[in-house]
Amino acid sequence: MKILLIEDDAILSDTIKQCLIKQYDVEQAYDGEEGIAFALEKIYDLVILDIMMPIKNGYEVLKELRENQVETPVLILTAKDALQDKVLGFRAGADDYLVKPFEREELLLRIEAILRRSHGLHRENKIRYQELELNLSNRQVMIGNQEINLQGKQFDMLEYLLTYKNTIITKDQIFDKIWGFNSETTTNVVEVYASSMRKELKKYGYDKYLKTIRGVGYIWVE
Repeated sequence: MKILLIEDDAILSDTIKQCLIKQYDVEQAYDGEEGIAFALEKIYDLVILDIMMPIKNGYEVLKELRENQVETPVLILTAKDALQDKVLGFRAGADDYLVKPFEREELLLRIEAILRRSHGLHRENKIRYQELELNLSNRQVMIGNQEINLQGKQFDMLEYLLTYKNTIITKDQIFDKIWGFNSETTTNVVEVYASSMRKELKKYGYDKYLKTIRGVGYIWVE
């Protein structure tokens, strides 16, 4: 699979490339304009995009790519972790973000999750884990032949966790994605929904896969 890495810090760019080249074909661009030119000229499976760059920043690059119907998944790299920065990225069309500094393993896991999702995980509009199945068309949850009572944002949260299984998802990330930045509630609502979801899954022995990372968030583990 082919990845376009748009990062103006040459040392960091080379470091990231070294992390990826055993699994992916990586091409590098060092500013926003060069990145746009590469992305419009060739087909990539993923774009890794820095935000703070000369000539054109990452938001401008992403906006221009989407305006040119380039639907390649984009993973944003940013030193900014403020909610507004995340909102700008997602509204511009990003698929995920990773805050600098980050661990090599987390980068690889997020790339794997994005590629898995974009290359067939939802091809049948369903997500499956063992006998657990989420139907994204009618928002029905089944374990074997038994329908599970998970609705609304419980369904959305389970979909998010399964899409990024084996990856820690913070409470803030879940809240931003499912409730939205302008919600009148607080991130504590994530714990409430996670608890009710766990109780329902426990009836079928699937609560053991939903792990709480105290003070951080949640992870669906195999």
